[in-house]
Amino acid sequence: MAVARKTFGIVGALAAFPRRLAAREVERQFGHLRRGITRQTSHLVFGRSLLSRASEAEIETRFDSEIHQNRLPLSENGFLRLLGLMTAPKASALTRQSLLDQSRLAARTFDLLSLFDAFEHDSEPYSFRDLILARKYAGLIESGAAWSAIARSVHRSGSVAALTALSLHHEGADTIYARLSEGLSELDGQLLFDLGASTDAELEELFARAEAAEEDGFYEEAAAYYQRCLAIDPTDSVAAFNRANCLKAAGRQVEAAHDYIRAVKLDPSFVEAWFNLAGLMNERGRIDAARRYLKKAIELDGDYADAVFNLAKLEFDADNLAEARRWWRRYLELDTHSEWARAAERGVQFVDLHLLPRTAG
Repeated sequence: MAVARKTFGIVGALAAFPRRLAAREVERQFGHLRRGITRQTSHLVFGRSLLSRASEAEIETRFDSEIHQNRLPLSENGFLRLLGLMTAPKASALTRQSLLDQSRLAARTFDLLSLFDAFEHDSEPYSFRDLILARKYAGLIESGAAWSAIARSVHRSGSVAALTALSLHHEGADTIYARLSEGLSELDGQLLFDLGASTDAELEELFARAEAAEEDGFYEEAAAYYQRCLAIDPTDSVAAFNRANCLKAAGRQVEAAHDYIRAVKLDPSFVEAWFNLAGLMNERGRIDAARRYLKKAIELDGDYADAVFNLAKLEFDADNLAEARRWWRRYLELDTHSEWARAAERGVQFVDLHLLPRTAG
């Protein structure tokens, strides 16, 4: 199945479909849907509400970052089609390159517009209507319109395909207009499938406030915001994980441990939660628990270098030198150039000096 064993993240509230229904369908198809990004995120859905709360530059930076991290960006419609909740209109055999060549729309602009479903199709093959739209958008860009202004405006028509019959214009404002017989008119209508969007939008707004407070170091405030997120959606493992991080930073270790445990109960495959829980247990002197949680993180992600290094250090501090050496050697298979790699090399050398004579004796 296309969804099974894949981990999906969402940035920005969904406009075309309630997040809770999408989450239910992803889980039904044996995938995972999380708010935000984790190490295991393979696909990132860009919700259309992102256009109203992030700048064009911020969206472009996020898009580039996800591509660099080998995550697959998805539009809302692309996500729904992957889930089988939406079917693509009948398409012709137009390839992406053919559409770009015939419309003269820049490839990067095309990709960003596609990310917010400014075309009938989110992937090949494209239709003739997609080509018409690409030509219209190229004309708007040439007249000075920003791609984000186009993306914000096009869904007001109710159907992107309906724009092919309109004469689109950009008059200097951050809005696209249709020229009608009576003059210029804003594109009108509601977003498609606008079901339960207010709750989703409220949740996304709270989550964004929590992230901003956390980034600025206001950990108590951020923890309160994340708690409100959890009150709305008690199944959100990422909100629980983030709240635990904030509580730990605020010195509230017992509560932090509770939320880390909550995160892994909600999502047993949440590698970072196991790792951070291990770190907290280590700080509190619960070495056996820390060892167990680090091994769980490594079991889930065998290439998690930080977990491997921390387990080696834990075993070394516990005077389990053979185990420490084994995990440091594993770390050196994952990292050979960093300062941590040099520390692992020194660890191996130290163990060899102290363990081998003992073994020989």
